[in-house]
Amino acid sequence: MIIILFGPPGAGKGTQAEKLVDKYNLKQLSTGDMLREAITRGSELGEKAKSIMDRGELVSDEIILSMIREKLEKRDSNGFIFDGFPRNLEQAKALDEILHDLRLRLDLVVEIVVKDDVLISRIENRARESKKARSDDNAQVLKNRLNVYHQSTEMIKPYYLEKKKLVKIDGMRSIEKVSGDIEGHLLDIIKQ
Repeated sequence: MIIILFGPPGAGKGTQAEKLVDKYNLKQLSTGDMLREAITRGSELGEKAKSIMDRGELVSDEIILSMIREKLEKRDSNGFIFDGFPRNLEQAKALDEILHDLRLRLDLVVEIVVKDDVLISRIENRARESKKARSDDNAQVLKNRLNVYHQSTEMIKPYYLEKKKLVKIDGMRSIEKVSGDIEGHLLDIIKQ
């Protein structure tokens, strides 16, 4: 099973991915986590990525796609959840090529829909209260990330709608209700 969790920064993709990983033995592929791991290790890629991420910009497709292919080739789970990827139409098409090459298929794209003002509030709270606070958890960087999201990432929705893979989930509700909606769509796929 291969799933994409799609939505703006702070929409709850990571939280929902964790729930699905545990329940279905899936491996979460978060490009953000992979990049932060490289930053923590202090690798050359990590240093380059850090300066880009701290400005709220996106890391190059070439770097991201290399990381994705490497993870998919391992196939050490029942499937994968993409969290924060793809972010543009070129990445979506490249992912299709990678999946085709590896004889895998995309099952579902879940868009978690949340209003921008709620997202800003969530990120500010995470920065204040969480041990998971990140260097890009501030209102100004988030506003830049939301602009990038609205300008480029949302352009891939028609691509997945045309493929009949995209479902929208109201991310303004409780974590449990969002999880329930996502699992309902997954059960439909499992029954097929």
